[in-house]
This record gives sequence, structure tokens and C-alpha cells, in this order.
Amino acid sequence: MALLSPRLQRFLLTKYHGDSLKTTANKSSLVNIKARSRSCSAIAIDAPGSSLTDVAGIRWGSTSLQGAREEMEDGVVVRSDGLDGFSFAAVFDGHAGFNSVKFLRDELYKECCAALQGGLLLRGNDFKTIREALQETFKKVDAKLLNWLERNGEEDESGSTATVMFVENDTLVISHVGDSCVVQSCSGKAEVLTHPHRPYGSNKVSLQEIKRIREAGGWIVNGRICGDIAVSRAFGDMRFKTKKNEFSLLTFAHPFEKLGFFLEALVYRQPEYAYTDGLLHFVMERMLKKGVEEGRWTEKFVSRIQFSGDLVTASPDIFQVTFGKDSEFVLLASDGLWDYINSSDAVAFVRNQLRQHGDVQLACDALAQAALDQRSQDNISIVIADLGRTDWQGLPFQQQNFAYELGQAFATIGIVSLGIWMSTSLL
Repeated sequence: MALLSPRLQRFLLTKYHGDSLKTTANKSSLVNIKARSRSCSAIAIDAPGSSLTDVAGIRWGSTSLQGAREEMEDGVVVRSDGLDGFSFAAVFDGHAGFNSVKFLRDELYKECCAALQGGLLLRGNDFKTIREALQETFKKVDAKLLNWLERNGEEDESGSTATVMFVENDTLVISHVGDSCVVQSCSGKAEVLTHPHRPYGSNKVSLQEIKRIREAGGWIVNGRICGDIAVSRAFGDMRFKTKKNEFSLLTFAHPFEKLGFFLEALVYRQPEYAYTDGLLHFVMERMLKKGVEEGRWTEKFVSRIQFSGDLVTASPDIFQVTFGKDSEFVLLASDGLWDYINSSDAVAFVRNQLRQHGDVQLACDALAQAALDQRSQDNISIVIADLGRTDWQGLPFQQQNFAYELGQAFATIGIVSLGIWMSTSLL
């Protein structure tokens, strides 16, 4: 997971280190970057390396690349058993270690199967019942993960997003936590089905997340919760969660100078927040005590810092989609793809790939490589479900935005030429 967006990476490195980070390349000058290693962590419904077909005739492809990152923290699961004809597909985007992803790859599928009664609830098509079952399941699995991380005997601060799809011929159910994204292709038009849970941005979801975090006593620093993490919903991340009111938030932002500034801004400039007692314990107390000892803030100031709830939550957004006649395929991917290739371009790319060879797995691999060519700085995980409704060989190639981009190029040349002419005339 990219804890910072490409834009924030550039801002922070320029502001604090006097240097800039080159991220997304312009489409007119792609730079090919080979993956440092390829890691396929999928639990597949057939042998890897070729398109997979489930009992409903849906063809699957999945891939997971380490890319430019030093560690692989993503995970992918695709399974077609145990859900009465529905397939289960999930992308897990981990951060601060791989342990949370490792736990979720097995546990979340198992608990979902149990909660959905082996797919009977999905088959019953009662969305309210399905939603309640999945909400309770995500809550239960998060609690089990926090206990498991604590039993490891170390301060395991790992966490993971999880976006899960339940797919059948006519129906798609999504349970979504974090900043991965699901997109549906409808006759070549990209339909975005989920929105990222991030504590920055001006869209409706981001504004709701920011409000929730602030009401729980948190604050946002450069698009990160308490200056630390840039995703607002995830499994794990125990330092941002309460546990039965006895284990609270662990160490947040650093260095102390930055944290002190924003803590003071929170308490003294936003006195309208009413905090409840009893949640500020353990490492957070230790950190604040150290700040008092070093003279960075006063005991009176520290006494006013308390939290009223989880700053990061595993509560999912749940959607149900009925496929139409124009539905072609569903694309689920981590932000290692979406931060560098938009949904329309990704759909056009996959369609052209399927038009060429019809192999969903090859299309999946090629899309991941395209993200690397766009200088993706993150792990990249992708799942594609071809619904089997489209005659790919009969479709023309989709040359999206070619005329538009050509017009933009000529317009840019014209503006630059006009500027040069005006500058010359004024001399």
C-alpha cells in the first residue's frame, strides 16, 4: 500500500528534504520498469498461469507484483468453492508488514463462507441480510486479527485493506475496506463501483472519513491520520484502535516537533470536541510522558488529549450490483494500479488485450506491467473476472482518447509558439 499518494510524496519530499520524487510518468514518455520480483500470492481455483474458469462460466485472471517496493505486502485470493455457485475474490493491500495479510487470506474467506451460510444468503438475494452478515463478519475477523497480532509477542503494527467480491452470473456483491477499487466494464465504459477510504480529498467519501476521524479525537496531517497512515479503513493497525477500552492508540506521528504542533492545534484551536475518559493508555501515554519530560508540552496539555473511538475502522461499505446486458468484465485492483492508471484507460487496455488473444490471465499480467511502465512505486495486485458474455474476437480495437490527445498536443504547440512570438515581439 502506498501510505502516501504520489502527489503527497512529491510534496513532502520537496518540502522537507529539498528534493522531488518522480512518480507518474507522462503518457507520451513511458519508461519501462521491470518488476523487482513477481509474487503470485493467489489461492487460485485452478493451476496458475492461465485463465481460470469457475462453475458459472466466469473466467478469472489474477496477478500480484512486488514492483519497485522493497517488500511484498499484497495478497490475492480467488476461490470458487463453498459459496453455492458464487466465486470469492479478494485483494489485500498490506502496510507495516505482511502479517495482517497473511492472517486475512485464510481467515476472511472462511468466516465469510460461514456467515453467508455457504452461499445460501447470497442465493436468497436479501441484501439487508447479506449486508448485516458481512458487516458482522468483518468486525469479527478484525477482532480476531488484533488478538492474533497481540499474541505474536511483539508490537506488530501491521494492517491491511480488504476488498472482497462475490460473483455469480447475474450478481456481484462487494464488501470494501480501504483504498483498492472495483471497476465494471459496460460496453467499454468504465463504471467505478467503490471509492477509496482515505483521510484526504474533497469527494463525499473522503469528507465523511475526515469527519469521523475528527469526531473520534483524531487529526489529519498532510493527508495522514495523526501524521502516520493515509488509509482510514483497514484491518489490524492496533495503534489506531481501542480494544474493549483497555488497549488504546500506540505511537503516532514523529518527530515530536510536528506532533506537538498539531496536538496543540487540535486541543487549543478546536475546544468544541468533547472527549470521553478511559481510552488513552499504554504506548500513547508513554509517548506523551516522554514529551513532557523533554519539555515539548505541559502535563496540563497532555491531560486534555483523549480519544472517543477508533481512528481506523474495518467497517465495510457493501454494494450489490446486478449485471446488465452490456456488462463485460469486473476489474479489482490495489492502489498500486489506480494511482497510476485511471479506470477508463485500464478498461480500454484490458478490452484490447482480450480482443487480441482472449486470455484473461495474460491481460491481467499485461495490465500490471503497464502500471510498472507508468512508474508505479507500489505493490500491484489485480483480479479480472470476464463474465463470458462478450465475443472478444469480434470487437474492434478501442483507441480511446487518441483524437483528443492529438488535439491537445497541437493546442500545446500553438500556445507555446504564441508565447515565444509574444516574448520576441516585446524585445
